[in-house]
Amino acid sequence: MTEIDLSHAVWYTSSRSQQNGACVEVARNLPSIVAVRDSKDRSGPMLALAPSVWQEFIVAVKSSEFDLH
Repeated sequence: MTEIDLSHAVWYTSSRSQQNGACVEVARNLPSIVAVRDSKDRSGPMLALAPSVWQEFIVAVKSSEFDLH
């Protein structure tokens, strides 16, 4: 597996995040990937997604595809 260098990632927390720290951070400034990590464990595992996959995920979230109610 190829190691991806995330040392230059600029991380952003969602404006919809709650103050309890239960949120994700996203870095979109890297070439050809969108990186995602848990804001409570910034040195823990991170996901690296193709921008098209990230966009598909965002569309699905906005269309309530993952709602549990």
